[in-house]
Amino acid sequence: MPDVTLAAVCDLDPVKAHSAAKRYRVRSVFSSAAELLDSGEVDFVDIATTMRSHVELVSFAAARRIPVIVQKPLAPSHAECLTIIEICAAAGVPFMVHENTRFLNPVRKVREDIASGALGDITWGRVAFRTGHDIYDKQPYLAQEDNFVILDLGVHMLDVARYLFGEATRLYCQSQSVKPGIRGEDLATIMLQHESGMTSVVECSYASPIVPDPFPELTLQIEGTRGSLRLEPGYKLSLSSDGKTVTHDVSPKLYPWSTMPWHGTQESVFLIQQHWVECLRAGVPAETSGVDSRKTYGLVFAAYESARSGRSVVPAT
Repeated sequence: MPDVTLAAVCDLDPVKAHSAAKRYRVRSVFSSAAELLDSGEVDFVDIATTMRSHVELVSFAAARRIPVIVQKPLAPSHAECLTIIEICAAAGVPFMVHENTRFLNPVRKVREDIASGALGDITWGRVAFRTGHDIYDKQPYLAQEDNFVILDLGVHMLDVARYLFGEATRLYCQSQSVKPGIRGEDLATIMLQHESGMTSVVECSYASPIVPDPFPELTLQIEGTRGSLRLEPGYKLSLSSDGKTVTHDVSPKLYPWSTMPWHGTQESVFLIQQHWVECLRAGVPAETSGVDSRKTYGLVFAAYESARSGRSVVPAT
């Protein structure tokens, strides 16, 4: 964004901090979050650390009335997620969870198709991200998380389900731990009952030996009273309405700095950051504000409760 300057970078490891600063031509470098926040150099911060540090770092920023973006997962527990949201609300600090998946170009296009009425009343939907990609190579700590695929990946899919289909009133979840040597679940299937009466199925898996592997793309399937829609790997979106089918290419924009096959995610990151800056300047809440994200994390931890109990659960609101 030409009207935004990356003002400072902070990392506990000074070598990493200086390396990032050099790469992105950043003037100020810190190895202490408190010193960064006290420097007066930033208008907002993007906390891109692992989730166990989020409560403390958000508290630092909120105490100084500095607006905050926090990467997902927001926190390891539902209580800590709510604490983060409430800290910022009490301080009157703008806050957004970096929930970029709803900003993917194909997801935005599907939302437009639903809003157009081309599908009629939505009766059923499926949001899926299934892969056998080795996600442990760059994030080995994930293998040691007690709450794994629902919190790391399912949060994206549940947010997309909310974004496309509206709020859910009840859910049922079954999860599995497939890969040997991991602590948490790496496969989960979640069925949601929505306020509209429709049903959706959310699938998230890091244990699916699919060939060819669609990673890092999600797939969507939606049915309504007038037609159906399918988003397939390769960014192919097919819309059938009143007996006619149209297929669109909904590929993401390839920026000079993009790297395939990550360009879809990279575009969505750019778009959500752009959305944040626009909302900050206008003084309005972001789409994935604390109020909104509270509902997504209510679904996440309701899914864990359902998987443990074997019963359907009403999510916390």
